[in-house]
Amino acid sequence: MTEVSKESSETDILLGEEVLSVSKRAVETGKVRVSVTTEAVEEIVRETLRTRRAEIERVPLDQRVTEAPQTRQEGDVLIIPVVEEILVIERHLVLKEEIRLRFVDGEQTTEQSVTRRVQHAVVERVPAATTARPVVPPTNTNQD
Repeated sequence: MTEVSKESSETDILLGEEVLSVSKRAVETGKVRVSVTTEAVEEIVRETLRTRRAEIERVPLDQRVTEAPQTRQEGDVLIIPVVEEILVIERHLVLKEEIRLRFVDGEQTTEQSVTRRVQHAVVERVPAATTARPVVPPTNTNQD
């Protein structure tokens, strides 16, 4: 016979244990279809165009000068001196003329027909195929 001590009269016995197993899988629940269409649209485009032209005025002077004058600006007029060298017993510079350029700015509105492309997108949801299988929960395993 086996002797049992009085101090430890209780013993724990493991009867069973549940183990939980979790798994997952992708299930198609639907699709999205996007279709894009392109169309050509005629439009009138308005824009202001800037122009610049030069008005030329020739001013005869026939003045003697000791050296060639520099090109200069007076207000909105650009003055370009034209010098001619004349040979005589002495050499003199004669300012023959000045060319005066006045720049005139202008604006003009213009219209032109242009073609531009425009795209439209249509989005529609497509339900999943009816062949989708339901999720089966895993079996619980009991261990003794």
